[in-house]
Amino acid sequence: MCGSWSTRSPAGRPDRLVAMSRLVIRGARHPGDIAVEDGRISAVGPVEAQPGDHVLRCDGDIVTAGLVNTHHHLYQWMTRGRADGCNLFDWLVHLYPVWGRLSVDDVRAAAMVGLGELAATGCTTASDHHYLVPRGDDEVFDAIVDAAGTVGLRLHLSRGSMDLGESRGGLPPDHVVEDRDAILASTESVIARHHDGEMVHVVVAPCSPFSVTPELMVESADLARRHGLRLHTHLCETVEEQAHCLERFGRRPVEMLEDWGWVGDDVWLAHGIHIDDDEIAMLGRAGTGIAHCPSSNARIAAGMCRVTDLRAAGCPVGLGVDGVASNEVGGLFPEIRQALYTARLREMRPDALMPADVLEIATSGGARCLGLDDVGRLAPGQRADLAVWPGDDLADVQDPLAGLVLGPDRRARHVLVGGRPVVVDGEVVGIDLAGAHRDLAERSRRLWDGA
Repeated sequence: MCGSWSTRSPAGRPDRLVAMSRLVIRGARHPGDIAVEDGRISAVGPVEAQPGDHVLRCDGDIVTAGLVNTHHHLYQWMTRGRADGCNLFDWLVHLYPVWGRLSVDDVRAAAMVGLGELAATGCTTASDHHYLVPRGDDEVFDAIVDAAGTVGLRLHLSRGSMDLGESRGGLPPDHVVEDRDAILASTESVIARHHDGEMVHVVVAPCSPFSVTPELMVESADLARRHGLRLHTHLCETVEEQAHCLERFGRRPVEMLEDWGWVGDDVWLAHGIHIDDDEIAMLGRAGTGIAHCPSSNARIAAGMCRVTDLRAAGCPVGLGVDGVASNEVGGLFPEIRQALYTARLREMRPDALMPADVLEIATSGGARCLGLDDVGRLAPGQRADLAVWPGDDLADVQDPLAGLVLGPDRRARHVLVGGRPVVVDGEVVGIDLAGAHRDLAERSRRLWDGA
């Protein structure tokens, strides 16, 4: 006889799930039953009951692979809802001085809320591009790792950096940039402290062409490849960035990327909007990925990414929330529908991107961007990173995946990472998310009062 799967602690909070020898998710409308053993999917489809199984009933619900967030700035939860109506450069100029006042505890508080919201919206792997290190205190990276461990998500920790301040022709004020040698030394230290290749992957990630030197880009690529790590940066987000590169280098951003050794299958780029046909073909041949951030792109009117062209050329494409200072929702699920609608509007074709396509982008496409081959699919041998979505209101929709993508926004009912519960009955297990929001709001008020 199958055992039950307890979803409630004695105190009544859904703060843990007890899964013994084997977990069986049963009754889901899609894809059917799923068996989980030793943190990995062992079967998909009809699963025969075995003695000692623990069963999670998900009758009528929809199960997908956990969503993969390929680009975020968790610290920006401290400056949510600011600088609206600005283009990217004006937005940054407004916010840089405030971000320069963040403390390590502020970053931890923001990461706790940001990762909690990602978990609640079905994300199991999050990439955080943290490029602001006030006073050179790289304990901010310890704080982000601590938050990810508390929430229970896999983390791609992008050790971001800026070394080109205003006095040398860059956009950021001098007091928020770092010395190049200090950046490289800190990156080595962060790798040694945190990279485990399973729950935490450290990524080498200079910020953008208008905030870093070519020397930092080249040396960062060398450092990453010595350690077998991935590379990430912002590129081709706005027309202003194109103009900056043409004025400063006499070349377009993708041309500079190639010169710096940043075209390869170990690289993925945030936004990737203003890329021409030849550049798309080059990136596709190299297998360079793109983190598509449709809501943020729309919020600052940056443009619409050529998602279908990039995918056709062979570029891995994943979804990104970006920071909540340019996407105040802060959850990954809404980006699925936004990506679908953006592609259709851009191409004026109602079949430019279909629900199955955009779900693939949100899961296995994102995994490819991050260099992961064992998450993002519902298949035996994959890690049991799963999202269970309420399907109560979708019974009248013939295709459950189309209903999930095109229907109302929803938060996950359950989320598992490696078979471990992260969200249970709609509540994030590891933290008091409402309390974390209250703490963050107070910190944000103090930050702005002092700015």
